[in-house]
Amino acid sequence: MSDLRDLYQEVILDHNRRPRNFRELPDATGKVEGRNPLCGDQLTVYLRVKDDVVEDATFQGSGCAISKASASLMTDSIKGKTVAEVESLFEAVHRMVTAKEGQPMDQATLGKLSVLSGVAAFPVRVKCAILAWHALHAALQGQGSTVSTEDENVIGNI
Repeated sequence: MSDLRDLYQEVILDHNRRPRNFRELPDATGKVEGRNPLCGDQLTVYLRVKDDVVEDATFQGSGCAISKASASLMTDSIKGKTVAEVESLFEAVHRMVTAKEGQPMDQATLGKLSVLSGVAAFPVRVKCAILAWHALHAALQGQGSTVSTEDENVIGNI
């Protein structure tokens, strides 16, 4: 198990040091800012959706390693997926990072995103991991321009 945790930690550190898709998307069809005031994470998620498919996804901002890695992994994972597939992935990630120890996760759906599963053991870090995902969800739903981890109507009880 220690080797697996080391691998997960290395993937998160790599995505933090060299985040994928870290840029503005000038022709975005959706853009939502996300804020986590407790940790200081601030990011903007940009999407380009055409014919119900996510053609491109990027992000910009600053935050802790978990927040940046989660956004990087997220943008990589959703490109080419339908909006329905992305929403399903959002739900699976949310369940994973808020799961109680020992609860099974949907490995087939999550794939490489399972590296974020260790966050569930650290409740204070869950908001860091899920922030980009809630910004994504809001962008797909056309819900406002900003989400916050402290807004219960947006994030719920994490």
